[in-house]
Amino acid sequence: MPEGGHALLIGNSRWHWAVDAPRGWCFEHTQPEPGRLDQVDLIGWAAVGPVPDHPRLSQSRRIVLADVPLQGLPPWLGVDRALAGCAAWRAATPLTQDGLLVADAGTVLSLTRVRADGSFAGGQLAAGFGLQLRAMASGTRDLPETERPGSLPCDLFPQPTVEAMQRGALQSLLGLLLEAQHQCGWPLWLCGGDAPLLHDQLRERGADVRHAPDLVMQGLVALLS
Repeated sequence: MPEGGHALLIGNSRWHWAVDAPRGWCFEHTQPEPGRLDQVDLIGWAAVGPVPDHPRLSQSRRIVLADVPLQGLPPWLGVDRALAGCAAWRAATPLTQDGLLVADAGTVLSLTRVRADGSFAGGQLAAGFGLQLRAMASGTRDLPETERPGSLPCDLFPQPTVEAMQRGALQSLLGLLLEAQHQCGWPLWLCGGDAPLLHDQLRERGADVRHAPDLVMQGLVALLS
């Protein structure tokens, strides 16, 4: 494990780490690891998921919504959405269009619009890929529990139930993102754990999309630099 400073975002289902290594920041995504906090120099952290009671999680080192330099952020917005939006906006400036869309494909798929002047312009929220699968299994009698697959079935209309669930969940997310970009016309920046499942399929359908897997953590460490 690198010995440099660490930053942490506590997510809904995973913990996201940034490690200050000799060649720049490295990013890791793990299951919740409270014990790791005893072993690292935690220079800053943020949270959208459950926060354990740990002395290293000092409020003086916590990054909150008010620390993110976007304009017009409503007080209920998740800090992860704000961090991703800010990182994409900074990386894309100067913008050739009126703004950009940022999709964080995690437990919840969040879609955030940022205008070219760096102001928040609303968004959308939908159940993410895994959450859709769990909801189908828990909300019905006959649909089975299934894990997130490493790859998706090629058939758009599979016969096996599990593959049909997976394909349907994916198509719902693709449809949301494609329609949002069609209505808005702004380029799409894509991050989050399910982004690899979506990126190539969006490109095949003509979407103006850029895969930037570590946007949220890049936004966090930019505030700590």
